[in-house]
Amino acid sequence: MTEGTKAPGRTGRMLLIGAAGIAILSVAYAVTRESDAPSAPAPATGPAAMKGAAPDPAAVIQELQNRVGANPNDAEGWQMLGWAYFEANRYADSVRAYKRATALVPGNATFWSSLGEALVMGSADNPMPDDAAKAFEKAIGIDAKEPRARYFLAVRKDLKGDHDGAIADWLALLKDTPSGAPWEQDLRRTIEQVARIHKVDVAARLAAIKPAAPHPALGSVATAAIPGPTRDQMQAASALPKGQQDQMIEGMISSLEGKLKANPAYVDGWIMLIRSRMTLGQTAQANAAMKNAVAANPTQAKRIRDEANLLSVPGV
Repeated sequence: MTEGTKAPGRTGRMLLIGAAGIAILSVAYAVTRESDAPSAPAPATGPAAMKGAAPDPAAVIQELQNRVGANPNDAEGWQMLGWAYFEANRYADSVRAYKRATALVPGNATFWSSLGEALVMGSADNPMPDDAAKAFEKAIGIDAKEPRARYFLAVRKDLKGDHDGAIADWLALLKDTPSGAPWEQDLRRTIEQVARIHKVDVAARLAAIKPAAPHPALGSVATAAIPGPTRDQMQAASALPKGQQDQMIEGMISSLEGKLKANPAYVDGWIMLIRSRMTLGQTAQANAAMKNAVAANPTQAKRIRDEANLLSVPGV
């Protein structure tokens, strides 16, 4: 963006559009999801639920509002509500929810980067508001590898005219990105597009970057062989009253934990457990599962941590 220009230029707008591809949120890898719809445990009833229809966004928001209303100190509930608002394009509401989450758990980098993104998307005339940049900096201060914050701080460099610096930061992020990560191709396209606009040769540098670690496609982590919550089971649970939903889902997760206790070398099973815990917003349990998985499989530690990073498990 040129000095004195208030509205974002072509590059800034393109980057903000591309930013959605790197929005890594703890609930984004829900066991039940096939799209970007949130997986908060909103009760679904009636014919739509029996057919496995996606939860109504308004119902999801209402359920999460009820959750934080009943427990205003539920940081994970506020995070999930912020995400649900964000997906509904209610950015001001999303900002308020994420601010509550960061106030409750100020040491969570994901909460801060989520807040930063909501502030960016909610700004009508500034592609990188100061409070958004501060939120991203806070996230990086907690976790230097936080990918969304790294992405947007590079956007800030580009908007300030430091195109080479922005591209270098994105290339560094791409180098740390596990192969198959959902934002990998979007990030490559961003680098290529910005480089083309500003006539920066990145072909050799892009070609030299090898994937940090292989990552199987989402949903392919041996789900058929793991007695954990499958998509159909989670859909069946959604038709039950809230209390019974929780009991059913926890029962399936407990069954998975029992299988892993008997066979701790089953890395795919650990990954499924971590995903299930993150789906439920149980970040502490997800972190504990990650640590247990690493302890049981030290030779697979890098892969486990890469998977946990993709799921935005705190403390990776």
